[in-house]
Amino acid sequence: MASRMTSSTSTLSLIFSLLVYVVLPLVCMSADSDPLQDFCVADLNATVTVNGFPCKPASAVTSDDFFFDGLSKEGSTDNIFGSSVSRGNVLSFPGVNTLGISMNRVDIAPGGMNAPHWHPRSDESGVVIKGRVLVGFVTTGNVFYSKNLTVGQMFVIPRGLVHFQQNIGKEKALLYTAFNSQNPGAAVASVNLFGTTPSIPNDVLTKAFQVDANVVNGIKSKFESSTKCLEF
Repeated sequence: MASRMTSSTSTLSLIFSLLVYVVLPLVCMSADSDPLQDFCVADLNATVTVNGFPCKPASAVTSDDFFFDGLSKEGSTDNIFGSSVSRGNVLSFPGVNTLGISMNRVDIAPGGMNAPHWHPRSDESGVVIKGRVLVGFVTTGNVFYSKNLTVGQMFVIPRGLVHFQQNIGKEKALLYTAFNSQNPGAAVASVNLFGTTPSIPNDVLTKAFQVDANVVNGIKSKFESSTKCLEF
C-alpha cells in the first residue's frame, strides 16, 4: 500500500513539474497585460514619455477623445508613389492609447503603390474597399507571396515583413488596414535608404546595391525633393 502511495505521489509530482515547465514560459511570453483602468486617453503634450504616452486626467477627457473622422477623408495621391496613408494611430487618435489597436486608410491612384515598407511593432490585416490591388510581402527567407485582390477581399501581413500594395486597376483604389498596436510604426525601404538626413554614405549604398555612385546620387536626388510631400 505504501509503495503504491509513493508511486502515485511521484507521478503527480512529475505531472506538476511538467505543467510548470510548459505553462510558465507561455505566461512570460504573453501579450501586454490588461489595462488597469477603463481608458487612458494619451496626453500628447506630456514632457515625459516611457514606451508610450501617459494618460490625460480623467477630468480632462471628453467624448471627442473616443471618436475620429480622419479616415473618412480621401488623401492626396499627388506624389512620387501615387498613394496616401491616413493614420488612425495614437498620434492622431489619442483614445486608442494602451488599447493595442489602430487603423489606416490607404488611397492609391491608378498605377500607384503604397511603396515597400514594414511595421516594426505590429501585424497588419486589411480589406479592399474599392478597386483592384496587388498585395505582396517577402519573408526573411526571401520568399515572395502575393495575390491580386478585389473589393471585399482581405489580406494579412506578419509583423516586421516588407510588403506593399499596388493599384492594378483603372480607378482609384481604397483600402482600410488594421493593426494590433496603437503605434505600429512604418519604415519605407526606399526612403529610409535614399532619403535620410544626413545621407547614408554613398560607398555603403554602392556596395549594397552593386551600382556606381552616379546611380546612387540619381536615386537620392529623387527623394531629396519629394519626401516632404509624402504621407507614410
